[in-house]
Amino acid sequence: MMTIIKLREVKNLASDIRLNQIYDQFDILLSELRKRELPDSIIQTINSEVQEINTSNSLTTSDLRKVIKKKQTVILRLIEKDLKLVPINYYRTLWLALGMTVIGIPLGVLAGVILKKSGLFALGLPIGVAIGVTVGTAMDKKAVKENRQLNVEIKY
Repeated sequence: MMTIIKLREVKNLASDIRLNQIYDQFDILLSELRKRELPDSIIQTINSEVQEINTSNSLTTSDLRKVIKKKQTVILRLIEKDLKLVPINYYRTLWLALGMTVIGIPLGVLAGVILKKSGLFALGLPIGVAIGVTVGTAMDKKAVKENRQLNVEIKY
């Protein structure tokens, strides 16, 4: 059985607070994934992403932050798509944005057109946010109930 490789220690980690936070978050994500039984193909993909971070010695701290964020996003998309595993508040964050753009903006535009007041455009946004957060929170609760939630919250 394969295991997920460890993230290599980074020099000067303490001197860059944001890099330190992103690094720790990524490390927690990897340790959460190690607790799960994952297919070898997924582990291979995760390991290749981690290996790319581990071999990037010459990067500046800001470039390393970008690389870690990018790799983390790749891994999160992979496990969500293939295994339906998600971090804490994944659906709430996703649906907040969807509620605003897909529900809120069209509602605001519709209200503005019907009442012939373009200022009502912004009225739909809070409604869309409320709907999005409600739907997302319900989906997060369902993920917890089905043991599909990883014990890590992703904050960019």
